[in-house]
Amino acid sequence: MKLRITDPTAILVDTDVRSVRAEDASGSFGILSGHADFLTALGVSIVSWRGLDGAPGYCAVRNGILTVSHGTEVAVATREGHVGDDLGTLEHDVLARYRERDEGERSERTASAKLRMQAIRHMVEALQGGGRELGL
Repeated sequence: MKLRITDPTAILVDTDVRSVRAEDASGSFGILSGHADFLTALGVSIVSWRGLDGAPGYCAVRNGILTVSHGTEVAVATREGHVGDDLGTLEHDVLARYRERDEGERSERTASAKLRMQAIRHMVEALQGGGRELGL
């Protein structure tokens, strides 16, 4: 079977595989060659596979669509994906990336709040000054 996992900016995985496992809202499921055509929505989950050599592969995905076509093509389109060969390492990498993103978002919210407060102070000062600064 052919497995292809993509996010909005890149092809993360494009390889031949023996099997694929994933999880949707109904639970975990497996896909082997000859599987019926299939479409499902993925939440936050791990898509795992066995390569032709038997080596495992993993991709942590955050929201996406998994399709099976012609019994031999498995495609995952995800909002965000992180690939790894070891679940422990993948978990560590994903948590580090989420922490980094959360810190960036926190900094952006703080800067935005400071700008709003600064604008409010200027409006209050203008109103207390009788509106002269505003041309009233």
